[in-house]
Amino acid sequence: MESRIIIVSKHLIHILFTITTVCSFICCSEQKEHTAPAIHERDSASVMTSYGVNTLISDSGVIKYRIVTERWEVNEIRNPKRWIFEKSLFLEQFDEKFHVQAFIQCDTAYYFTEQKLWELRGRVRVLTKEGLRYFSEQLFWDQSKHEIYSHVYSRIVTPERTLQGSYFRSDEKMTRYNIYNTKGSFEKGDFGSKESESNAPTDTLQQIMRQPASPHPKLNSNSL
Repeated sequence: MESRIIIVSKHLIHILFTITTVCSFICCSEQKEHTAPAIHERDSASVMTSYGVNTLISDSGVIKYRIVTERWEVNEIRNPKRWIFEKSLFLEQFDEKFHVQAFIQCDTAYYFTEQKLWELRGRVRVLTKEGLRYFSEQLFWDQSKHEIYSHVYSRIVTPERTLQGSYFRSDEKMTRYNIYNTKGSFEKGDFGSKESESNAPTDTLQQIMRQPASPHPKLNSNSL
């Protein structure tokens, strides 16, 4: 009697083992591998990303400016190709003799390499060697045309006067510029006799004659 029970038990164990093996094989064969589709759009892929940058940039062997930024991304895939500075930018501009011409800073900047065009955004501040200070929320610097312009509110402060308007255009040295829809404070010599007009600086005389503005107390300017 005992021997029969042992034989039956062994036979039952063999059957259960066979069923378990078959079920395991079926379950494994039905599993599907979950994979993500291949990424074909490479707009987010950058050729280079650098952190803590403090470097000099040259063009044709001549040092043009210094870049200081927390993050510098070079993207050759996006159209147009660009450098991206999303963690603020401080830039020094030099002349041919390596003399500082201007200091520029902003929250975000893009440089479109093929067009040689800078787009500065967010708390844009410019200080030139002549003491001119510029304030805006957006500014474009076209290096191929050697001009600077903005389509938003801009404010300029010089040692003599303060100007503000909704459109700004200038040479890249910011010595000859126009501001449209202007208002601001001026010195007395900016109006009146021809003699005083002839002695006025060339950067603002034409604009004052074209669009006279109502004088008001000079605004308190903030430092760069």
